[in-house]
Amino acid sequence: MLTITPLLNFPLIHPGDDLVEIIWKALSEISIQLKDGDILVFAQKVVSKVEGRLVNLNTVTPTKYAIELAGKTEKDPRLIQLVLTESNDVLRTIPGTIIVEHRLGFICANAGIDHSNVSGGVPGEWVLLLPENPDASARGIRRLLELKSGARLGVMIIDSHGRAWRLGTQGVAIGIAGVPGLVDLRGEPDLFNRKLEITQVGAADELASAASLIMGQAAEGTPVVHVRGFPYRLRESALSELLRPKDQDLFR
Repeated sequence: MLTITPLLNFPLIHPGDDLVEIIWKALSEISIQLKDGDILVFAQKVVSKVEGRLVNLNTVTPTKYAIELAGKTEKDPRLIQLVLTESNDVLRTIPGTIIVEHRLGFICANAGIDHSNVSGGVPGEWVLLLPENPDASARGIRRLLELKSGARLGVMIIDSHGRAWRLGTQGVAIGIAGVPGLVDLRGEPDLFNRKLEITQVGAADELASAASLIMGQAAEGTPVVHVRGFPYRLRESALSELLRPKDQDLFR
């Protein structure tokens, strides 16, 4: 049975904090001892903050192109400059929205840069970038937690993304370590013993969405959850296996 347990009373995170020690303490407070197959899911904000990915907009000088896009999107030119720096390509712009291919390869709004739940001085002047390398961040956290626990674990870093054809945001994986991104069921029998031909399950994103329900999207203050009973075998993985290759993209 799958269980997802929030780590309660989580402290506010600051650059340089020892996230693994904070997790270890939070687990002990709810009497969870890590076991083989357990997974820890982290909201990207806590990882970004620990890694010092805060940027003061007052330190950003926008280019002419950023100023041009800011006019089209009705956004702060300094924010647009950061979006451009964090992106490979700009795909769509309308007032209020800029959609890009993030330098990590996925499509998202504003390059994942966030104003919400970000402190650091003058309100509205600080923003938070995504982790520099979320896969590496997940691997580092997993390694330290495995050393402390002696258990074989999985770690995921997730973010909230919009969807092209549906309203509302949902949790998606942006960094994974030890958790399968895709589970390939091709060749497996269905209920009527017919072999599946195309079914590949986005297992990491399914878990990310479930974890996001527990974490919440506003002021809940539960940025980490513990998962037990994940129905697929843990294995080495990377975000790249979830990203559709450009030559298979029918909509861009």
